[in-house]
Amino acid sequence: MAKSHGENGPRAPAAGGNLSGTRESLAPGPDAATADELSSLGSDSEANGFTERRIDKFGFIVGSQGAEGAPCPLLHRLEEVPLEVLRQRESKWLDMLNNWDKWMAKKHKKIRLRCQKGIPPSLRGRAWQYLSGGKVKLQQNPGKFDELDMSPGDPKWLDVIERDLHRQFPFHEMFVSRGGHGQQDLFRVLKAYTLYRPEEGYCQAQAPIAAVLLMHMPAEQAFWCLVQICEKYLPGYYSEKLEAIQLDGEILFSLLQKVSPVAHKHLSQQKIDPLLYMTEWFMCAFSRTLPWSSVLRVWDMFFCEGVKIIFRVGLVLLKHALGSPEKLKACQGQYETIERLRSLSPKIMQEAFLVQEVVELPVTERQIEREHLIQLRRWQDTRGELQCHSPPRLHGAKAILEAEPGPWPTLQPSPSIRLPPDAPLPGSKGKYKPPKQVQKEQRKQVKASGQRDKPPTPSQAKVAAAAGDACPPRDVPPKDPVHQDPQDSAPQDSAYHCSQESLTSQESEDTYL
Repeated sequence: MAKSHGENGPRAPAAGGNLSGTRESLAPGPDAATADELSSLGSDSEANGFTERRIDKFGFIVGSQGAEGAPCPLLHRLEEVPLEVLRQRESKWLDMLNNWDKWMAKKHKKIRLRCQKGIPPSLRGRAWQYLSGGKVKLQQNPGKFDELDMSPGDPKWLDVIERDLHRQFPFHEMFVSRGGHGQQDLFRVLKAYTLYRPEEGYCQAQAPIAAVLLMHMPAEQAFWCLVQICEKYLPGYYSEKLEAIQLDGEILFSLLQKVSPVAHKHLSQQKIDPLLYMTEWFMCAFSRTLPWSSVLRVWDMFFCEGVKIIFRVGLVLLKHALGSPEKLKACQGQYETIERLRSLSPKIMQEAFLVQEVVELPVTERQIEREHLIQLRRWQDTRGELQCHSPPRLHGAKAILEAEPGPWPTLQPSPSIRLPPDAPLPGSKGKYKPPKQVQKEQRKQVKASGQRDKPPTPSQAKVAAAAGDACPPRDVPPKDPVHQDPQDSAPQDSAYHCSQESLTSQESEDTYL
């Protein structure tokens, strides 16, 4: 990887930059000296004698207050879920992921409810790939990422990407080291996207999005999830003129009038443009704003339900920061108001409170699309036609799946543990019972060979029935599947269902801890 920053050192972004005219001034970065000191630890976070650093469950260095990637380090604590409940949720998610097409077709509401409760950490990366359609994209384009990865890339973008690498979550163990594996993978993903969409190139706000994905999955999977976010969830957000984010700023402000008239009136009186407070929120999907546990819960819902979750989070934050006369007493001017929105109260960003408010806020896809048409007409009347012709926005996993041109590849993850057919399962009693399909094949073989054997005596048939073998003996004809009692196969089917979940607890290429 070429290192364009090796001679001049890293350059911090300009403080107080405005995104309305450029794509390289997202927000003030961390203190340059602090970032340089931390990013020079070596190739890995454990190198150079720093093994005593304590890492939290999310991978952030404990006590890293002020870190750019850790907006509220003291609030990183995940809402504690009882271990038994977590195991039950993992089991349910495994069943969904192993039968994803069926669940998406018939039980999408159940998937949405489970995303609102939070995806189990061990399966989050895999679930994000399935929800976003990134898994399907990867299967449809085998070897594409490797091809892009091996290409040299456009020097115009490579230098900009390299300058941004050390700014992405510098206090996370994956990205703490200059030239470490995390920064290398981040460079690969962002460079690949500039080659995949050369007309769009690179936008600084894509870097934190890609970094969050890399915390949960390998580079190739992260690349295809990034493609889905840029093309399906947030189309046009990262284009050169940033027209889509400006339109969504007007949509957010209009929806605020219905959600919190007090906050809307105050922002109108102060003449504060939505771009001044919502640009980083929306373009980075709150990954640089909220406590990390809240970020993950928001992303779980965002991948399932689409951009309406981003709108809801923004509306909840505005409502509880500026939604009452008492809160506005300390926000008499533009500066005080913007500072209030930049340093939000930890209480309103806390995981349980924020998620509950977001779920209950009555803002729908239909309202967003209706407001989008209104703001688009106003834009055309005042500024003319949009220069960026991005594809239509798709609201969540179901819309993305339905928009995919068929036939869809069947998502069938391979089990990470394989046992011989006759081996007993760990913790199970008795002999392994094969599934119905295997039983039917065995019965066909028995029928074919049983025609040459003598018919069984009644006593032999009774003994075989009492034994309850999954495969009947050769001298006993199997039951006709058409007339077979459903209760006979129910225990076998349920036993196999349970064992299937236990065998597919992880998939090496999907589950990335």
